[in-house]
Amino acid sequence: MAHHFPSRADARPPGALLLGWRALRRDLRAGELRLLMLAVLLAVAALSAVGFFADRLQGSLQRDAVQLLGGDAVIVSDQATPEAFVREAQALGLAGVQTLSFPTMARADDAQGGASRLVALKSVQAGYPLRGQMQTAPDTQQPGQPTADIPAPGEVWVDAPLLGALELAVGDGLWLGEARLMIARVITLEPDRGSGFMSFAPRVLMNAADLPATALVQPASRITWRYAVAGAPRAAVRYAAWAEQQAKAAGVRGVRVETLASGRPEMRQTLERAQQFLNLVALLAALLAAVAVALAARAFAAQHLDGAALLRVLGLAQRRIAGAYVLEFALAGVLASAAGVALGWGVHWVFVWLLGALVPAGLPPASAWPALLGLGVGLTLLAAFGLPPVLQLARVPPLRVIRRDVGAIKPASAAVLLLGVAGFAALLLIVSRDWRLGLIAVGGFAGAVLLFALLAWLAVGALRLAVHEGRAPRWLVLATRQIAARPAYAVVQVSSLAVGLLALVLLVLLRTDLIASWQQATPADAPDRFVINIQPDQAADFRAVLAEAGVQRYDWYPMFRGRLAAINSRPVSAADYADERARGLVEREFNLSHTSEPPAHNPIVAGRWTPGEAGAVSVEEGIAKTLGLKLGDLLRFDIAGMDSEVRITSVRKVDWATMRANFFVLYPLAAMPELPITYLAAYRAPDVAGFDNALVRRFPNVTNVDMSAALAQVQAVLAQVVRAVEFLFAFTLAAGLLVLFAAVTATREARTREFAIMRALGARARLLRQVQRAELLGVGLLAGLLASAVAMLLGALLAFKVFDFAWTAPPWIPLAGAVAGALLAWLAGWWGLREVLRRPVVQTLRAAAL
Repeated sequence: MAHHFPSRADARPPGALLLGWRALRRDLRAGELRLLMLAVLLAVAALSAVGFFADRLQGSLQRDAVQLLGGDAVIVSDQATPEAFVREAQALGLAGVQTLSFPTMARADDAQGGASRLVALKSVQAGYPLRGQMQTAPDTQQPGQPTADIPAPGEVWVDAPLLGALELAVGDGLWLGEARLMIARVITLEPDRGSGFMSFAPRVLMNAADLPATALVQPASRITWRYAVAGAPRAAVRYAAWAEQQAKAAGVRGVRVETLASGRPEMRQTLERAQQFLNLVALLAALLAAVAVALAARAFAAQHLDGAALLRVLGLAQRRIAGAYVLEFALAGVLASAAGVALGWGVHWVFVWLLGALVPAGLPPASAWPALLGLGVGLTLLAAFGLPPVLQLARVPPLRVIRRDVGAIKPASAAVLLLGVAGFAALLLIVSRDWRLGLIAVGGFAGAVLLFALLAWLAVGALRLAVHEGRAPRWLVLATRQIAARPAYAVVQVSSLAVGLLALVLLVLLRTDLIASWQQATPADAPDRFVINIQPDQAADFRAVLAEAGVQRYDWYPMFRGRLAAINSRPVSAADYADERARGLVEREFNLSHTSEPPAHNPIVAGRWTPGEAGAVSVEEGIAKTLGLKLGDLLRFDIAGMDSEVRITSVRKVDWATMRANFFVLYPLAAMPELPITYLAAYRAPDVAGFDNALVRRFPNVTNVDMSAALAQVQAVLAQVVRAVEFLFAFTLAAGLLVLFAAVTATREARTREFAIMRALGARARLLRQVQRAELLGVGLLAGLLASAVAMLLGALLAFKVFDFAWTAPPWIPLAGAVAGALLAWLAGWWGLREVLRRPVVQTLRAAAL
């Protein structure tokens, strides 16, 4: 009988590509890559969800920037636009349109109740708007349609809320000063409306030809002139550069230039905080995933040691084995990252829905950048933390087939580890979009890992001395020996658990305080009426009216206007500052006030407030930083033609998101009789029918700003932001629990062999359960204590440096964190190690001997 011996070609071992593909299919079926791929999926999903949302929002802002300005460039001034700016635009062939905007009172006919309401009046010329398009409707029941018209002479267009407030309809008359105009249309979209205090008032749009008849424009009127230009891009850029230089010229005051680069409206503080918190949550999810990947990859490598040794015996080269594992991990990374990007795409739609009131309608499609970044993060995650232990399989000696004590997985080299960690950290800093937030999160995370490892090592050493084998219970002695026998494993386990708990505790604390700070900014009893222009001879009567209506708590401040003329005896001009906001501040008049006691909602952060101190002022912290002011600086204000020279003696922190009366500069004086003042009142309107109309009839000169609709809108927005934050929080919670599970189960095979030996020597299952429970509770207790303590430090740093809110973490957090850590570790161990004591002893020992 003839025998066929395989040729050399037939005996060639499979290539790395085929070997890697087979290994991937086998390990996927066996579930050995499940934990690792789940960690990558969670990290990529969290980062790409935030990335898709931010990318689309940024694209929307860029797309709509021109419409938000109303032109290619806009000259904004507090006086009539200088003629030189108009002539230059005409010389460059640019179209120009001027608008005037100011707050005033509008009222209905007496026959229709005579109700009045503060409005934001804007007069426009033909051609308005140069960019974007108005949308109007014939009445409040029909949708808006684009229009290229402006109100005809004798007509006005109004916001729908004004009709409801004054109980009017299209076709009715509306009084503006001394002119009665007919309401012709309802405004549904005004592209260049912008934001600010007066954006909360209903808009009234009128033809510029009707403005003189109203007699509303007086020498002391607070009017904003906006001269918008549009035309060829090069001409617009040239005009904007020329206008910037002119605005800085000597003798030109109260003029600023808005362009696409400088005039984009800033995000509100609430949305900024929400986006920062979403970025932080995504960063922590990625950092936790890195820990989970490292633990899962080490466990994966330990399970494949015998298989790798057998491949070496069969003659497979180290390079081919390494290539197979690299290919397997690359394919696993691509699959997990692609699934994470797909999940992130779906999750970002939830953000769009939850934050619907904050984002512009019709967001543009997302670019490919978030998807590519997600894939990059997933692959970098595996390359930096997954491959180093797995690549050691290629160096397993063939001798391990008969000697199980050789070829164990060793710690990765410092160079490989540092290179991978540095690359991953750099990628996360790019993702964070905020270098301060990224550095605190990544740097704090890295520092915490090192600190946890050091403290865990010291704790393991102290444990050997603390437990006396002669007096301690038997289960405690065995648990102590279990930990002390593997100090390196114990350090890794405690550090990993502590890192997972750190992220969870940190997010819980920050979320609680962040939401509390948002809600405190607009409490249920926040003022919803701001009344200005109350004359001194009306003050007593006005306060009496409030008292009669049951209004007991309200802000009451004198108010006067002044322009900053000099700092430390040096005249101030816009040319002294490069910052756009600083130039605008020195060109405008400030609302100033005086009070003998500092406002309770304005904490003093520097210096000292001394009641009754003459020649002193308290300055708001933000304006002090913008203008470079410090304690002891000498300021000179021009107040109605009078010079007031004062020294900065204190600095206050003002939260402008609150619905309270706030000022940039306060004099610590009870009275300043030499100044022409009016009064401001901020209160919550009483539940009295017709109170606002009666107040305006009795004091017809005052301006009553109804903020109730704005306050309700802000509170609704806060609720949406909170839901979005809580939704993404679930990703990091899952990543944290994944780390806990990976850390607890990392030594499952070693535990199984040790417990099998103990059972073979007569140890009962009850004793071994007590040993396992004690070990898990002890490790979790230590990890929770360390994590909570570090979380309080990192939380305070993030609260003060990034989110800008008060940190009020209670002192019992470390104790609660220790208990929570012990319970979570025990639950994770119960679930992940439940098979350890159920596996037959003979099966375990036989597998260990092979």
